[in-house]
Amino acid sequence: MGSGRVVVLAGPSGVGKGTLLQGLRQRHPQIHCSISATTRLPRPGEVHGQHYFFVNPEQFTAMVANEELLEWATFAGHYYGTPRQPVEDRLGQGQLVILEIELEGARQVRKTFPHALQVFILPPSMAELETRLRQRGQDSPESIARRLQRAATEINAASEFDLQIVNDRMDQALEQLENVLFPASLPL
Repeated sequence: MGSGRVVVLAGPSGVGKGTLLQGLRQRHPQIHCSISATTRLPRPGEVHGQHYFFVNPEQFTAMVANEELLEWATFAGHYYGTPRQPVEDRLGQGQLVILEIELEGARQVRKTFPHALQVFILPPSMAELETRLRQRGQDSPESIARRLQRAATEINAASEFDLQIVNDRMDQALEQLENVLFPASLPL
């Protein structure tokens, strides 16, 4: 079988990466989105093996020691990482694999997959990002403050990525992402 393609999708928490991916997968169900491992507890409605692989810190540490992760980082007090084997299996099947990860993870993946397309999703403004984080209703005010502080650092690194997309209107951002991943055929 053919060799697949890796796409890294990064951006601050609350920018709409997950919603963009959901829209993209509805239009292109052949896309495989990697499932991260995390030490945080599941949020309501999250399913182990579907949304995340929920593991304890000891299991995560063993995964790191055994080089079972393509990348890993600490975010908001928890470990997150991308299990290596499922990604390599999908690539071997010739599939497009999207990694929805944070900045440090994107930097690590750049070393493993230097030809991966790296896309950074930007908010229209920090004020809008704060509004989105508050509207989610998932985080404490302290957590939101930490996420906003982290967002400023991440946004400053957006130029490290191959492409930056401002997620002001979801439909437009989705169209931009789709056009890059699935360019229309040019007439002969």
